This record gives sequence, C-alpha cells and structure tokens, in this order.
Amino acid sequence: MREEGADHPESGLLTGDRIASVLREDIFAGRLLPGTRLKDAELAARFDVSRNTVRDAVRHLGADGLVIARLNAGSAVRRLSEDDARDIYSIRRILETSGIEASSRVPRETLATVTRALDEADRAVQEERWADLSTASLQFHRALVALNGSARLNDFFGVILAQLRLVFAVMPDESAFQLRWIDRDQDIAAMVASGRRSEATAALTAYLSESEALIIDAIRASEAGLLPNHTHHP
Repeated sequence: MREEGADHPESGLLTGDRIASVLREDIFAGRLLPGTRLKDAELAARFDVSRNTVRDAVRHLGADGLVIARLNAGSAVRRLSEDDARDIYSIRRILETSGIEASSRVPRETLATVTRALDEADRAVQEERWADLSTASLQFHRALVALNGSARLNDFFGVILAQLRLVFAVMPDESAFQLRWIDRDQDIAAMVASGRRSEATAALTAYLSESEALIIDAIRASEAGLLPNHTHHP
C-alpha cells in the first residue's frame, strides 16, 4: 500500500504543481465545468499519486481562482461572478491590445501563431467540433498576448484564460456565442499582419466591450434564474 504523501515511483514523479497544470488545462478546454466536484480519491487514482499530492494541486488551483473549497463538501470548480468577469475583461484589454502594439517587434514565426489559432477555429466549425471552438478562440487571444514577448505574461494569461472559460460557461449556448466572433477575429488578425495596429486595437477594444456586455447580461440572467439549460452546439 502506498504511504500517504508518497507518490508511486512509476507515476512520473507528478507533483502537485504538475497535476494542477493538467487540471488547469482541463478547465481551459472545457472538460471541467463550474460546479464540478474535485474528489481526492478519484484524482489520486487518475494520476496515481497520494491524496496529499492531490490536495496540493487543488490548493494551487484555489490560488489561481479556479477552485473553491466548500465547508464539509470538498472542493469544486468555481462559478465566477460578475465582478470576476469585469476584472478579467479589464486584464484582457490591457494585455491583448499591448500585444497588438508590440507586434512589429516580434519574429514572423511568432506573428504566424495568431493566424494558426484561427485556422484551428475554422477546422472546428467545419468538423462541428463545437467543444473545441471555444478553445481555438481562446488560443487566438493567447497568441495576441504572446506578441508581448514575455514568458511571465504568457503564464499569467494562461490562468486568466482558464478563468475566462469558466465565465463563458454561463452562456446558454457557448458555441453560438463563439461563432459570432470568428469573422471579427479574422479581421483583427489581418490588420495585425499588415501593420494596421491602430485599427486592430480599435476593433479589438470594441469587440471586448461587446463580449463583456453579453457575458455580464448572461451572468445576471443566470443569477435570476432566467437562462435555459446549456446546449453544446449552435
């Protein structure tokens, strides 16, 4: 029997930080939705580690604002509030627009990641992989922030994007919500690629304001019990 606190020697020496990274990616990809319980025993079995290691991972996620500990009920993926959404969009405006402004200083290969993310979004639509559409859209915005050329900013924004995915979950049809932005993503990417940074910044700012308003309205409607059940395709 494995001792509590000791990882299995064949588990790849998974640490709490590494497990938190995997779970964070599950949230980012929409595999863990708000309200999902995180059970120590199930996660310990999944990763073949001790419960102590799982608890360490959950603490990391709590510090990221992705998980909340509930009295006598364990931990669960957070449901984000209207204030959370406003803060996230404030951060997005700063980091994504600064990425656009920095785009003239990055190598062409870095700039190409912006359009590659949109290619994946197009494929997701064509193949009706609606769960992947949101992920591809978020990758586009990750690529904009990466134009800043800062690994620290990229790491920070990775957490913000996981939080944003939890915010998107409030939409009654997240895929339809994401479809409305695809053409505008393409326009912004084209502006960035051609050096029209002022136009791109203005377009993105308007885009984020509209997106934020829709999200806030959905959160308020959800809290008032006015939203229908979630669907997963347009």
